[in-house]
Formats: sequence, C-alpha cells, structure tokens
Amino acid sequence: MKICGIICEYNPFHDGHAYLLGQAREKSGCDAIVCVLSGNFTQRGEAAVLEKHVRARHAVLAGADAVVELPVPFAISPAEVFAHGGIRLLASLPAFSCLAFGCESGDAGAFRAAAELLGRESGPFRAALRAKLQEGYSLTRARFESLLQDGRTEEAALLRSPNNILGIEYCKALRAEGSDAAVLPVPRKGAGYADEALHPRFSSAAAIRAALAEGNTAPLRGNLPDFVLDDLARRPDTRAFRTVAVCAALSLPPEKLRAILDCTEGLENRLRALARETPDYEDVVRGATGKRYIASRIRRILAAAALGIEGKLVRESLRAALYLNVLAVRKSRADELLPALAGGAFPALLRGGDEQALSPEAARCLEADRRAEDVYAAVTGCPPPLGRRTLFV
Repeated sequence: MKICGIICEYNPFHDGHAYLLGQAREKSGCDAIVCVLSGNFTQRGEAAVLEKHVRARHAVLAGADAVVELPVPFAISPAEVFAHGGIRLLASLPAFSCLAFGCESGDAGAFRAAAELLGRESGPFRAALRAKLQEGYSLTRARFESLLQDGRTEEAALLRSPNNILGIEYCKALRAEGSDAAVLPVPRKGAGYADEALHPRFSSAAAIRAALAEGNTAPLRGNLPDFVLDDLARRPDTRAFRTVAVCAALSLPPEKLRAILDCTEGLENRLRALARETPDYEDVVRGATGKRYIASRIRRILAAAALGIEGKLVRESLRAALYLNVLAVRKSRADELLPALAGGAFPALLRGGDEQALSPEAARCLEADRRAEDVYAAVTGCPPPLGRRTLFV
C-alpha cells in the first residue's frame, strides 16, 4: 500500500478541500489518503468551529481513507512546528510515499529548492536575516526580505502566501525526517487564503467562518457539502474560549507566560498589562499586534496559556516517539488501513488502554491533547461524540 498524506485543519471542510482530496487521489498514484487533522484548536490559536471527530468524519465522507490527530502542541504552533509535527506522524508510516498540499504558486522543484535554501541558511543569508529581525520584522517577512536581498526572487515569491509558506515548511520537515516521499503541490482553486468575500463556489475558510459568525449561512450552500452544512447548523458556540484565554493571561505568573513558545522580549508583560486594561479578547490581540508580532502569533500564545502548553513540551514532543490518535477510518477499508497505521514506528491509539504503551514524553503530549478536549467540551458543551474512540464512517 502507498499512502498520500495531507496535513489539514478543515475548519470547516469546504469544496476547496474536496478539490484537493480529489487531486491527491488522481495524481499521487497512491492507494489511500491519510489526513493529519488539527484537533479542537487551530493554528490561528482559536477553537475550531466543529469538534474534531465531526471534522474527521467530514474528511472521510469527502474522500479521505483515515484521519489521525495532529497533537495540540503542534496544532497551535507556528508554521515550522505545525508542519514538522504533521510530517513526523506521516513519516512514521512505512507506506507514506507522497505529501499533497494546496498552494498559490510553484511546483515541487521550487518548493524543494526553497526548503533547501532556508534549511541551509548560508552565511550571507543568515546575516541578512538577523539584521531584518533586529529591525523588527516578523520571521516570515524577514526571510522574504533577506531572500530578495540575496537575489532569490523565485524563492522569495513563495513566501507571499500562507499556503506556500506551509509548503516550504513541509519540504524542510521531510528533509529533517529523512523522508523520500514525493511532494504534490496542488494550485488553490477559487478565492485566496485571506479573501473574506463570499463567492458562489470555492470561497476561503476565512470567508466561510466570517459568514458563520454573522449568521449569514444562506450563501454557503454552494461552498460546502450538505453533510457539513447540516453539522454547522448545530455548531457549538466557541466564544467562551476567548474569555478563558484572557483569564489565563491574567492569572499565569510572568515566568509561566514567558515559558510559552514565541512569548519573548517581554511580550508576557505586554499581554498581562493589556488584559488588565480590557477584558475584550480582540482588544488584547490588537494591542499586542505590530510590525514584529502578527495577530496569529498573539492568538497562539493566548491559546497555549489557556491550554497549559509550554515551549518545553513542544520541543520535547518534536523529538519524541509519538503516537497516531486515529480519529476516523473508512469502514469499508478498515481491514487494510488499520494494520498499515498500527504497523508504523509510532503506536496507533484505537481503543482505551492503547496509551499504556507510550513513552513518558509521548504520554505528556497525549495529556495535552486530552486537556484540550476537556477545555473544548467545557467552553462549548460539546464532548466528543464517541468519547475517545475511533469513528468508523
């Protein structure tokens, strides 16, 4: 069996995601598609619009064969860690032979070349990068400017959009994990990543979430499968998590905030001061956002504070022998897929008691996943539909 992997959030699943699944099935030459799905919290540092088992079910109904969870220490981390965490899980499977991902531009060669360049970070590039960071640029913008300064215009162009940035990080992670899996960049269809305008088809997830927040669901029918629309009609209210995140910034001592990944340069004091000034989550995020700190970084720090995830756990988990928490499997293919998932370097969690075989480091990572489940259930009143077992679709 050959497996094509897709690292995803599906927040929520839409027709653009279905298009990527179809292209992966058609062009990868693989026998099965395994999705690595963020759990109940996303890379934007927000609670997902639907519980993770529900979103995993959507993936299988739309064409995936199995869905495993991206552990929460990676799911709420910057692109480099998000990508490396997902690749670590896929690379643990002997049958993993291709990675498919959406992109705005570029082919496999361009992504691999950019990954090699950024992974190598030659002397002149490293010096330029350090200078840009000292000027107050974010890491992504500093890399972009440094590549331009080094005359690497093609590679720099790939850093203009989030999906392309993730594509480069996937390729860097494949190199780091020693995986020879092929890469299959699939050009994005329809609206851009940050386009918040609704279109008749292929609107962005950002536009769909904005419409959901406003209760404007009628135009979504052309953008989402009916089974997703049905579940969105019963979606939980996730707004309470924002209050929890602000309370965490207030209640944690400065040294605990400082221990969170990317909470550097006194940012913990800024967040605590802002939280004292206003209880409003968006005001705290806006107040801390600037040239150096983008909004998603602030949201991730607040989410990590609320979920008790320190940088030490993230770094430890990236080095550990982890696990495959199997959220959903296509029932008709379970007999061939479950052995493929269980036969990798990491144990598969399929039923209660499987976690007993985990290493201490993996057990701490899984504890963070369970805590995230509990927080999500507490703020939404939405526990996992089948407890903590695998869903057969």
